[in-house]
Amino acid sequence: MVENIIWPAYLDADRSRSDGRRVAESLAVESPTVDEIAKAVQQVGCDAIIERDQAYPRRPWAADGRVLVQGADDASKSDLVQAVAAYVQALRE
Repeated sequence: MVENIIWPAYLDADRSRSDGRRVAESLAVESPTVDEIAKAVQQVGCDAIIERDQAYPRRPWAADGRVLVQGADDASKSDLVQAVAAYVQALRE
């Protein structure tokens, strides 16, 4: 089983691509939380495990957490992050 990691920085509208954002600005949201990401992962049809004490490698002083995604064997990480970003955006509307 493949495990993917989704960091909140991947979806953060306040970050540039070089700072870790992996989605287009149109899909990015301001200050995404691991709880929102976990809900979106479950909507995509995968299992989500929240690890709150983890820090994004480019910001080791800020432990924002991360979400481990299990059961996404048929999708690439890029496709998974794009789908999760769309669901997080829909959750906020």
